[in-house]
Amino acid sequence: MRIAVVGSGYVGLVAGACFADIGHEVILVDNDRQKVAALTQGQVPIHEKFLPELLERHRGHRLTFSGDLHAAVEASDAVFIAVGTPSTERGDADLSYVESVARGISGAINRYKVVVEKSTVPVYTSEWIRKIILRNAAAPDSFDVASNPEFMREGTAVSDFFYTDRIVIGADSERCTAMLREIYAPLTDGSYYQRPDAIPRPDRAQIPPPMVVTSTKSAELLKHACNAFLAMKISFINAVASVCELVGADVHQVCLGIGTDSRIGSRFLNPGIGYGGSCFPKDLRAFRAVAREHGYEFRLLDEVMLINEDQRRRFLHKVHSALWTLRGKRLAVLGLAFKGGTDDIRESPAILVTQMLLQEGCQVAAYDPAAKERAREVFGSAVEFADNPYDAARGADCHRWTQSL
Repeated sequence: MRIAVVGSGYVGLVAGACFADIGHEVILVDNDRQKVAALTQGQVPIHEKFLPELLERHRGHRLTFSGDLHAAVEASDAVFIAVGTPSTERGDADLSYVESVARGISGAINRYKVVVEKSTVPVYTSEWIRKIILRNAAAPDSFDVASNPEFMREGTAVSDFFYTDRIVIGADSERCTAMLREIYAPLTDGSYYQRPDAIPRPDRAQIPPPMVVTSTKSAELLKHACNAFLAMKISFINAVASVCELVGADVHQVCLGIGTDSRIGSRFLNPGIGYGGSCFPKDLRAFRAVAREHGYEFRLLDEVMLINEDQRRRFLHKVHSALWTLRGKRLAVLGLAFKGGTDDIRESPAILVTQMLLQEGCQVAAYDPAAKERAREVFGSAVEFADNPYDAARGADCHRWTQSL
């Protein structure tokens, strides 16, 4: 099938490369000409396992790059919208990029197409996309709008695409559902996994992945609810860790006991300095904003965010307790990205803690082989960037692994 993926960020780039790997003809569209040129030349803009291999395998063949949205939509059967949805000052999702893409799609519908939300968007976005396309003179029966939320984690995004826990299709017509089923058929019928060049199977992966078919509204809400629940697990175990410290219990023993309960599970029960990244903070704020807009105060989400913010202050207090005064002390920071296996520093707890340490007058030596260059753009010469963890720790008064697990 011919697919256009609009947006070459984490979601769009990974999804486009993976769609190409399961046999589709993919045009990846971006309005950033420099990014398009760099991708066309084979440059990989993000640190993601297996992504360079897929881009090298399909670039110029099944996977091409373009800045021409109109031509890409005309040539495609399905159009996946994977542009950014950053938070506004009020906390809700900024959908201006989604709206702009919808306007661009409307003038290029030359036959039946499925327009698919791949970005994480609030409920009712699909209805607004449809309204915008209709207002720009597209025939009502010439397209459908669907929601196909992604569940890819940075650092393991490629594996997560192929070995996902579930494929969610939110569609309101059988014709639309059938096309999305066809797109994912190489995964759901198991044929992809028989190939000798298939991406290696991770532990505990279910093959083939189940497909969950819902309405578009349910799929939109499902993604926000999923991220909110995972963030809640992280904040819950961090709160439990705080109680453990106060009473003298071992939080790791408590985690083991909780995680072996099949109703709960052990994943995301790792105490640390809180969640970060481009998804959880933004999606919680957006989910809370949606609830408020429709008359429900989701106070649980408020507490999840407050606990997460408090973790950084509690960590700084621990450093004070260990070193008394911080001015002039040398501290080693091991890890700057918001999690391991990625170079993404957006809302990284490690970056925020490092900034707090610098404000206290500390000398900071940091090590992160993936996120080093991105972090250098934030800190400049204020932080010494080491080539290995031993150089960072050498001569330090304190060193700490700061990444959230």
